[in-house]
Amino acid sequence: MPKQTQKVHTPVLLDEALHYLSPQAGESYLDLTAGYGGHAAAVLDKTRAEATLIDRDPEAIKVLGLEFGGEAEVIRGDFASASEQLVKAGRQYDLILADLGVSSPHLDDPHRGFSLAHDGPLDMRMDSEQELSAQSIVNQWNEDQLTALLTDYGQEPKARAIARAIVRRRPLSSTKELAAIVSRFWPGHSRVHPATRTFQALRIAVNDELGQLERALPLWLQLLKPGGRMAIISFHSLEDRIVKQFLAEHSGNTYEAELELLTKKPVTAQPHETVSNPRARSAKLRAAVKIKTKIER
Repeated sequence: MPKQTQKVHTPVLLDEALHYLSPQAGESYLDLTAGYGGHAAAVLDKTRAEATLIDRDPEAIKVLGLEFGGEAEVIRGDFASASEQLVKAGRQYDLILADLGVSSPHLDDPHRGFSLAHDGPLDMRMDSEQELSAQSIVNQWNEDQLTALLTDYGQEPKARAIARAIVRRRPLSSTKELAAIVSRFWPGHSRVHPATRTFQALRIAVNDELGQLERALPLWLQLLKPGGRMAIISFHSLEDRIVKQFLAEHSGNTYEAELELLTKKPVTAQPHETVSNPRARSAKLRAAVKIKTKIER
């Protein structure tokens, strides 16, 4: 059993994830974005078996080591690279979970640079030891590159104007400076901060979130045992589209189908969860069961 340390992160869609994963005693578990162990603790409480927990954030790895030390394999690394190594090692699991969101401790810590609510450095690195940061993108990319970034990853209607303003105001070093620049293009009051799309675009680029997901999904299919269940929680439409398309391509009423969908459409949080955990508002869960292993010809 994991140790009962203080909780620092509320897992999103926990009940829903447990429902679709349906963990049973003795089943093996792979958590590709274990974070601070919220989902993992609930799953392992039921399986009490082999588990592999992955995260690329050194702070999360410390917590996971303390919480699950001796009871689970804890691996530091991005989920795409870690998945490649597990496939090469011939590993397979009954249960696979990927929560693609940024954890609450990241958002709440101004020094990580994810938050719009608090001023901090333009960082946004999930792996605090990697070289690329939001500051390097904001201060080094040209106007065309920034425009494409804000358009493709942020779906920002005023991408060109914002990119031009960023270039003119460089160098920038804080989240407050960047948010102030973007806010001028969206006057008035709104429940959503006007710089949300810009911050999302930078975070996706800094952490290669979409590229990681596209590379990892085929590997997760290999890592899943026949009869095994996989659940993926995404937080914006770009991620969800990639997951939806992948699951659709590998399921259906054909001989080649390797998966059966457990969710015909994405599962979202209940109102009571969004009240207690605002992060859950944008969360979407999709799940599938592996019905067979593809036969290569």
